[in-house]
Formats: sequence, C-alpha cells, structure tokens
Amino acid sequence: MKFYDPRGERSGPTVPYELSAHLAPGQQIGLFANGFPGSVEFLQLIGEAVERVIPGITVKLWNKGNASALASAEDLAEISDTCSAVIAAYGH
Repeated sequence: MKFYDPRGERSGPTVPYELSAHLAPGQQIGLFANGFPGSVEFLQLIGEAVERVIPGITVKLWNKGNASALASAEDLAEISDTCSAVIAAYGH
C-alpha cells in the first residue's frame, strides 16, 4: 500500500488574512448557513462559542436552505443592516 501526501505545492507566496472587525458588547454577528446538511448545526456551535468568548455579543442565524441558490437580496440586506460581521459556512 502506498500513501500520498495530499498537500500540493504552493504556486505563490502565502498571503496573511488581514480582514477583521472590532466587536464589542451590544453588537450582533450574523451566521450564514448555505443549506448543506450540517451547516446550521455547525454554525450554532460557532455561535455558542462566540457568545462565550465575547460577552454581550449576540448572534443571529440565517439559513439559505439551498446550497445551489444564491443568497437572497433580502437576507443580504438584513445581514448588512443588523450585523457588524458575518460568518458564512457550509456543511457536509
């Protein structure tokens, strides 16, 4: 039996992720599930962890419901209007 290392070779330099949001008590974070099985449950756990780590933060979950569909204009507008940050995730 032969095992292969699944990691590929880098084609360019590593670029650090630098986006961030200053979060404070009273702010809301959106959790956006794509509709794949497990995406809602995963984000519920993420939301519980965020609320433990940042006291006073609230989270609200949106579920697109269909992984093949685009996010609705209504969902995007509500998230934009009510949230300081959003975490999007998929399941499987």
